[in-house]
Amino acid sequence: MKLYFSIFLCFSALNLVLGQVKSPGSLTNDHISVQFKSAGKSWSVHKILVKKDGKWMEGLTPSGEYTLLYSETKPSSEPRETFQKITGGKFPEDNYHYQQEQWKENTTEVSLNKAGQVFSFLPTNLLIKKDELEFTKETEVATVKATWKLDPQFPNDIQVTMRLIPKKKGYFSLATPTLASVAVNQMAWASVPGYFQGNFIQKNFALAYAYGHGIPDRPVVYRERCATTLSPLITTKTGITLFVVPEPGLARDPWSKDKITQTDWQLGLSHMNRKAQLSPTLYYPVLGEQKSELNAGEEITYSFRYSLIAGDWFQAIKHAANDIYKFHETLSLRQSKQALTDRIEKMHHYLTDPKTSLWNIEEFEGKQIGAQSYLGGVVGSNKDAMKNADYGAMWMLANATNDPELNGKVLPPALNFKLVQQETKKGFFDGAIEGQYYLSKSKKFVEEWGEVVEPIALTYYVLLDMGNMLLFEPEHAELKERIRLGADKLLSWQNTDGSWAVAYDRKTEQELFKDIKDVRPTFYGMIVAYRLLKDEKYLKAAQKGADWFIKNAVETGAFLGVCGDARYAPDFATGQSAQALLDLYDFTKNKKYQDAAVACAKIYTASIYTHPIANHNIKNVNGNSMEDWEISQTGLSFEHGGIFGSATRHGPIQLASHAGLFIRMHQLTGEQIFADMARSAAIGRDAFVDSKTSVASYYWNAMNRGAGPYPHHAWWQIGWITDYLLSEVALRSNGKIEFPRGFVTPKVGPHQTYGFEPGTVYGDKAKLVIMEGFAVADKPAIDVINAKSTSKNIIYVTLLNNSPAATEFALKLDESKMGDGKKAARMKWLEDNKPANTDQISIPAFGIKTLEVTF
Repeated sequence: MKLYFSIFLCFSALNLVLGQVKSPGSLTNDHISVQFKSAGKSWSVHKILVKKDGKWMEGLTPSGEYTLLYSETKPSSEPRETFQKITGGKFPEDNYHYQQEQWKENTTEVSLNKAGQVFSFLPTNLLIKKDELEFTKETEVATVKATWKLDPQFPNDIQVTMRLIPKKKGYFSLATPTLASVAVNQMAWASVPGYFQGNFIQKNFALAYAYGHGIPDRPVVYRERCATTLSPLITTKTGITLFVVPEPGLARDPWSKDKITQTDWQLGLSHMNRKAQLSPTLYYPVLGEQKSELNAGEEITYSFRYSLIAGDWFQAIKHAANDIYKFHETLSLRQSKQALTDRIEKMHHYLTDPKTSLWNIEEFEGKQIGAQSYLGGVVGSNKDAMKNADYGAMWMLANATNDPELNGKVLPPALNFKLVQQETKKGFFDGAIEGQYYLSKSKKFVEEWGEVVEPIALTYYVLLDMGNMLLFEPEHAELKERIRLGADKLLSWQNTDGSWAVAYDRKTEQELFKDIKDVRPTFYGMIVAYRLLKDEKYLKAAQKGADWFIKNAVETGAFLGVCGDARYAPDFATGQSAQALLDLYDFTKNKKYQDAAVACAKIYTASIYTHPIANHNIKNVNGNSMEDWEISQTGLSFEHGGIFGSATRHGPIQLASHAGLFIRMHQLTGEQIFADMARSAAIGRDAFVDSKTSVASYYWNAMNRGAGPYPHHAWWQIGWITDYLLSEVALRSNGKIEFPRGFVTPKVGPHQTYGFEPGTVYGDKAKLVIMEGFAVADKPAIDVINAKSTSKNIIYVTLLNNSPAATEFALKLDESKMGDGKKAARMKWLEDNKPANTDQISIPAFGIKTLEVTF
């Protein structure tokens, strides 16, 4: 790469071509040009050019202004402002006590970027060195130096190192200089990944700050704890994206050495500078936080990069994640100690043991109903709440194992639980659910957080749950009628524009939460009804709902969550929405739904952590020595993020429901980051798995404490693991092995049900079966999936190498597991039709081999 410096009033021919008029200094290569000029005693950015399709493009408003914040005393941790909903009234309401502390924490003067004395300035001195420019400014409180240079490895990047030398004691925060700003009417997209993304400015602060329904019109400073990729960004309508990326190690490590450091705040991120101009900005240190208190002469230094690309926000995230934070590269560190299929088999035992699964049978309305204890927070609960999760996984596991315990003792009372959960009494709520949870002492169904009835809960706990059961029991007349009852109610609640209300008050039947829109996949219920009942009115309603959703959610970047206790902070429903749109495309073949699904899935990549860089460093984790990569957050998604979400304290979750969807998205788009995110979430997560039960903890900070108060999560874990593995099978076999997918599971994301119909294995119809102990690999990287031919005496054993390295292993076959004294007559590999030797097998990284066993 050739670097040009123009000094004084002498210019090269290239500079003249670029339009660099009277520019004493520039950073220029074949991709970008940043030109500085001197006016009196100050230096500013005069022009910024980015090459797009062979032409030099403008579109950014040059600046070059610096911002230093100073305070003699530590800023207050108490908020000084209150905020209201767009419909009036305090936000958040007092009953959302989980959110009260987080809202308070995020509305301090520091968070709102109002703290400290502001020093805004242009540097007064420029020193031109070999391949770099050094700017200096003397302020009354500190000397500020900044060294700028082009990155020789990434030609669209400018590396900057900031030095702060205090002249007096106090608290300091040095922002990244405003390279350029973007006019509001020129902005196409803005994001602080993990907090918000969108294409319009939202004047209501609660909507913007808590939900990301529009871009905040204030220069708020976000913490790194929910920033999934450390890269605030702005994309212009001309197709230029400006973003800043801190050098690795600047942000906090959530478990830095021997204890959790999740809530440490070392780096601030914003979409605006202090003057509220749209300009991606970092703040280091954060005023009043670690390292910000300095004595005179106590120098502090930090580095970051500007990136200017002729591409969109998704390209920006990939660059920050993969090129700077080595996300793709660190996938190679992941190694499993237990196969995922082995976890499914062990969780099967956990779930059929009433003691470990906390299984309960109660009498209700003349029926024996069954569910698991739920010891989390539920309004009105006296440690007597019960709940079931992932009915599709329940029926799948029972069907694949043919286990009499599941078929005889679990499924019937679970089915009864679902039937009595639906309201059948005529009225405003007939067809809806009475509540997610059953309180055994008070003998009633309740919602998680108040007396509300949500249309999306009808989609989830009537149509999806009953729909997944009906796939396995297609002749079940009562289930079919209950689905029709629920679908007709959901249809009657649909607004003329295609949307639904967020919730209704159970007592007054009036709409609640009018300050937020139901930007969630409520329309999926209509897809279920159409697929099962074949009535065109449901498909039309699904399309009408999806059309509204695309316009109001996908195109604007505004989404809503499904957790009532978090006041519906955006969550895993965003990923679920992508699968909902994909499923709608399957029925309509209208490409706008497929395109919207891809766009939605790309947005959901901003819910996956890509920092800090995973490594082999040894850490003390609750008394055990572990390598950093074993407890890394990278690859995991959060339950709900933003300033409101559980991730602010607990970190991400192990429930990787997005893994299967992301493999499907990789197959559809060819985007490698989808596959990397799926595999990073699924593989080598043993540090979070309870060795006794094989059930993973829910929140990251729980490490390996198992299910804890959420025993029903084991069903979700079986569900997402199955979806992930079978999606990998379809991908790696190029569709030669494929099993039909059912509906997504309620609430936690996009994973789907399997096993209700035979799939195909190299053209032969085969039923998904779980035969514990039949085929066992001696390496945990190998996952074993079995299928039994419906017409031949054949078992197919599909072997997945879920390792980033080639794996050599032996496969042990126990013929006694086939039953009836059957013996294997011959074996061959289906990939090449050659005889199989199972004593020595080799599969390349993320490869597949399929064994045909004829008996």
